[in-house]
Amino acid sequence: MAETAVTTAPQKGISTEDNAVLRKMFIMSHSVFMNFNMTKMEANCFTNTMAPAIEQVYVDDPEGKREAYLRHQAFFNTHAVALDFIAGLSYALEKDCAEGKVPGQTIEAIKASLMGPTAGMFDSLFFNCLRVIGAGIAIGLCSQGNIAGTFIFILLYGVTQSILKWFLLKAGYTLGTSFIDSVYNSGLMQVATKAASILGVMMVGCMTATTVGFPLNWTVTIGDTSLVVLDLFESIYPGILSVAIVLIMLAFIKKGVRPIVLIFGLLIFCLLGAAVGIF
Repeated sequence: MAETAVTTAPQKGISTEDNAVLRKMFIMSHSVFMNFNMTKMEANCFTNTMAPAIEQVYVDDPEGKREAYLRHQAFFNTHAVALDFIAGLSYALEKDCAEGKVPGQTIEAIKASLMGPTAGMFDSLFFNCLRVIGAGIAIGLCSQGNIAGTFIFILLYGVTQSILKWFLLKAGYTLGTSFIDSVYNSGLMQVATKAASILGVMMVGCMTATTVGFPLNWTVTIGDTSLVVLDLFESIYPGILSVAIVLIMLAFIKKGVRPIVLIFGLLIFCLLGAAVGIF
């Protein structure tokens, strides 16, 4: 049986120029909730964070630069700290993309596949652990009139995030570069791209099931029998109405309808539905 040998490429050092770009990306990544919106969530911040890298990588390639900016305007949402790791990884991937080693679709697929796992991991660490510990210490001090409690909370919950963002940004870049070199040299790039694409689709599906609700409250009475319409749909396929509304919105977007129009359309639809009693 033939075996494929995968040789791990040595980690590349960070040049002075790359380090300068990473510093700019680190600063820009703190704008994670600036221009946050429910259509693309953190996509604007991620694009803003990637801007120094894109300008460096595609300095003489206007078309490549345009495609990179469009690529990072896709929906994106994860924890603010994990964003830096994915940004560093994307920086390494963009350099390989410019050299023809990696297709742009691979970058999109890897970003989508990492959103969910990193969000869960870092939400648990910071929201459920460090925030609770920091708030417990701070509240105890502040309740006694000690202003140090405020600064301790900022230190434990805020400053630690900023420090970790820097190290994860560099880790994403260095590990990402060596990983992509290994995969590319072994001929497994197509397999990795397909795997990342499948995982990305799964994550989007999970987000649809958990974040999109269709609270239908419609009961049809026929004689002495009552039929709950939502139960009927759920018996066919759990969450089928949530999937349907997402696919309908996607169809409208593909036809060029602006997201803001869809948002107000859904709002009016829901208000009318609530008025007649089906929601």
